[in-house]
Amino acid sequence: MKTPWNPSTPIPLPEYPRPQMTRHDWVNLNGLWQYAIQPKANPAPQKFDGDILVPYAVESLLSGVQKPLLPAQRLWYRRSFVSPTFRESEKVLLHFGAVDYECQVWVNGKEAGSHRGGYLSFTFDITDALVQGENELLVSVWDPTDTGLQQRGKQVLNPKGIWYTPVSGIWQTVWLEVVPEVSIASLKLTPDLDSKSLTVEVEMRGDAAGVRVVAETSHSDGKIISVGEQAAGQVSSVIPNPRVWSPADPYLYDLRVRLVRDEQILDEVGSYFAMRKFGLVKDADGHLRFALNDRPMFLYGPLDQGYFPDGLYTPASEEAMLFDIQYTKRIGCNMIRKHIKVEPLRWYYACDRLGMIVWQDMPNGGLIDGEVVAVSSMLLGFHRNDTRRLHRFGRAVESNRAEYRAELKGMIDHLYNAVCIAVWVPFNESWGQFQSVDVARWVKEYDPTRLVDHASGWFDQNAGDFQSRHVYFKKLKRPKPDSRAFVVSEFGGYSFKIPGHVWNEEKKFGYRHYASSRELTDAYITLLENELKPLIARGLAAAVYTQTTDVEIEINGYLTYDRKLEKMDMDTIRRAHADLLRSI
Repeated sequence: MKTPWNPSTPIPLPEYPRPQMTRHDWVNLNGLWQYAIQPKANPAPQKFDGDILVPYAVESLLSGVQKPLLPAQRLWYRRSFVSPTFRESEKVLLHFGAVDYECQVWVNGKEAGSHRGGYLSFTFDITDALVQGENELLVSVWDPTDTGLQQRGKQVLNPKGIWYTPVSGIWQTVWLEVVPEVSIASLKLTPDLDSKSLTVEVEMRGDAAGVRVVAETSHSDGKIISVGEQAAGQVSSVIPNPRVWSPADPYLYDLRVRLVRDEQILDEVGSYFAMRKFGLVKDADGHLRFALNDRPMFLYGPLDQGYFPDGLYTPASEEAMLFDIQYTKRIGCNMIRKHIKVEPLRWYYACDRLGMIVWQDMPNGGLIDGEVVAVSSMLLGFHRNDTRRLHRFGRAVESNRAEYRAELKGMIDHLYNAVCIAVWVPFNESWGQFQSVDVARWVKEYDPTRLVDHASGWFDQNAGDFQSRHVYFKKLKRPKPDSRAFVVSEFGGYSFKIPGHVWNEEKKFGYRHYASSRELTDAYITLLENELKPLIARGLAAAVYTQTTDVEIEINGYLTYDRKLEKMDMDTIRRAHADLLRSI
């Protein structure tokens, strides 16, 4: 099953992968590599099985392999590359956007480093391993998928229902970058709408003695607004008369950050930011509302899994990635809940510039509750305390909990600069949930600029900013109010199967099935009018419909899985969504 898009040749996804910290001197290593699947204990292979198209997971159609990687196996990659030109005072960095799950990397037989975790980027300094001309890059990957307790999202070895095909190995862009010996390692950008300022925190590589940070902000037309300068570490700039970011006007400012010593520019990167503020405010009736830039607004949009039938976690192209966001915008939504997946940074850049607010889930790990608990939770209100008997959640071992916390922190650090992200979601439907009161408190302290949905769906521990409900089998209703805002963080899941545009003609999963596009559209509008809209007047602050597209045998999308057909009448649902957004 394919989408309408094809990877660019010879280099898929050729775009610069890190839009908020750009340099000109880089090399994209996507393309054809060699691969081999071997028993896990085997050493590096001398002979490889064939070619694989990076950065598509080995299980995907676009990889050219489409084979499973089992827990008892190891996936090997090899390619050669020509060393970029660099001076003695410069460094060559090897970046991986994401590799699922555990990998080791060698350059010319010298180990460059290792990494655990399937969703975050990592970097190795490979300068000392390089030789002139051709170099060899070797990568090994092990992935336990759902036989382990690591963060893995919806990946399972035996897909069914709401559980999907695994994603193993490299699934985001691999690239080289030449940087000065003293260089910018990362930026942390914090806009403050109240003080009309931007704070830029710079993490550096190399000797910081005598180095000053210069931050130059400008409008998109190049007109400079302000220049801030400070000793290495942190610098603030005034943003007079800020033009605020919103879905209606997603205005982005340009930013250039330089390291300067003795009037010499040591390093320089390009970036962008926006002036915006997320929070909660009370309306005239005392209901807590989501607020953007201190103004209340109703949030509405789809659950978005980020899966593609041909590339799995990885879209065929930038156009394929943009399509889902643009479609969500066209049907009148102002929010996407990114469901238990961390996307490549360019996805968030697209939301930033298109004006799409994002609720960002932490990928789930630990153990998944069985069907009895799931149904009991949704229908009967079954509840568990997440501070005891942690084996039920797969979190009995402290090292596992520590890995979750480290990856949660890593995700927040990785995505902190994304303008669009308004809410962090640490846990979803109790999967791997533990001590969520403490986790929510930590997230709020670590990133006070955003809101927290601490336990989306089930097993609310009375923490975070939201009473967060998932409702599929019952009528939508208002829970007893407390000190938090009320959101329906999943609902709907209405399904319609279109033969010829499904993953499996023999199987289907959905919460309520309809026989035609007209029936589905009518039922959806009735659901919004009769159940959802009346709740807005009673304090509903946001709602998330399941979902953007079909995913494998789950056929409850606005779009078919191949993105070729719309299941509902777009004009009708766009008008209904506009009516919802006008309700407060």
